[in-house]
Amino acid sequence: MLDIKFVRENPEIVKENIKKKFKDAKLPLVDEAIELDSQKRAANSEANDLRANRNKISKQIGALMAQGKRDEAMEMKALVSQQADRLKELEALEAELEIKLKDVMMKIPNIIDASVPVGKNDEDNVEVTRYGEKTVPTFEIPYHTDIMALFNGIDKEAAGRVAGEGFYYLMGDIARLHSAVLSYARDFMIEKGFTYCIPPFMIRSNVVTGVMSFEEMDAMMYKIEGEDLYLIGTSEHSMIGKFIDTITPESALPLTLTSYSPCFRKEKGAHGIEERGIYRIHQFEKQEMIVICKPEESMDWFNKMWSYSVELFRSMDIPVRTLECCSGDLADLKVKSYDIEAWSPKQQKYFEVCSCSNLGDAQARRLGIRVKGEDGNKYLAHTLNNTVVAPPRMLIALLENNLTFDGDTYTLKIPKALQSYMGGKTEIKSK
Repeated sequence: MLDIKFVRENPEIVKENIKKKFKDAKLPLVDEAIELDSQKRAANSEANDLRANRNKISKQIGALMAQGKRDEAMEMKALVSQQADRLKELEALEAELEIKLKDVMMKIPNIIDASVPVGKNDEDNVEVTRYGEKTVPTFEIPYHTDIMALFNGIDKEAAGRVAGEGFYYLMGDIARLHSAVLSYARDFMIEKGFTYCIPPFMIRSNVVTGVMSFEEMDAMMYKIEGEDLYLIGTSEHSMIGKFIDTITPESALPLTLTSYSPCFRKEKGAHGIEERGIYRIHQFEKQEMIVICKPEESMDWFNKMWSYSVELFRSMDIPVRTLECCSGDLADLKVKSYDIEAWSPKQQKYFEVCSCSNLGDAQARRLGIRVKGEDGNKYLAHTLNNTVVAPPRMLIALLENNLTFDGDTYTLKIPKALQSYMGGKTEIKSK
């Protein structure tokens, strides 16, 4: 959410930013916000005048009573009563306008960084760098759920009977590999200096609207009936929410945390081969990282965070590339974002496995996350988040890039980084 003062003083910049995001339907929101702000400030000014006048008249009433001028004092009291009624109306109007203004402001996109390429959608995202050689298999790689089945590692049929489409049972060595990836990712981030955390898996509506746009909320979140609670779609939400309405000493920054959680999402597409299996599901587990820092440090942290993901995937022998998200592919709160994509030998293309985002002070403004500087002044922090690893997609990349076939048996090579988490196993052979 932008600062209304910035919108009031720079309406054309805000409108141009909306155009760059190809969301022209939101252009009228700028003028609407400015008008609501004008009405609110006018009501506030009149209310302040009435308050000041009330204090002045109160002193006059006291003086008149002391002088024995009771009739004049009563006339002044009647005037105070009239003004009190008007003040009550103005205070109600201020509250109403504040709600309307906040609703409009939360729909206006954040200002994207000047370095973000302009484009309509993810087809216009720009490749930045590739890491590792793309593997071209000498045998036909099975679909990822079929690979898991080779090792007796998945049961989607039973999950369908228990929970419906979009769920799965992981079994045996594949389930253990899933947990190994999460444990390795946890320790990887701890070694980077991040504090490990297991957060709440449900959050209140004020946290939901503080961390994401309304469009994202409708597309992702599961609401708990009869409760002001939502199941988290990613632990970033509850991790950023941890600092709602707080003031952190500048000396304590940056705050760097890495969190484990299950994640729950309504989204499930059916758009080709990559949407089947366990690519898009209703429930999965993830290791996340967040940073809360000073504004001038946020871009440095952005670059560190996406590079950590690259380092993690390369340590498991998975080729990856980074893509810069174009203006039209950025969610409304984001200033800048990179996707990290892993190579799929099966499909001979890259697919998304991580997303690193700098949200500037948008979440901090919505949630009241402030910093107290050494000079005593308070300012809004910057917030960033990045996927460390989400094992469903990680498993796809891991399985495809580490599978071999000798004409009779499939063997899954366990990357060295994961072997200690697998009880020393170096490989798994098909059953």
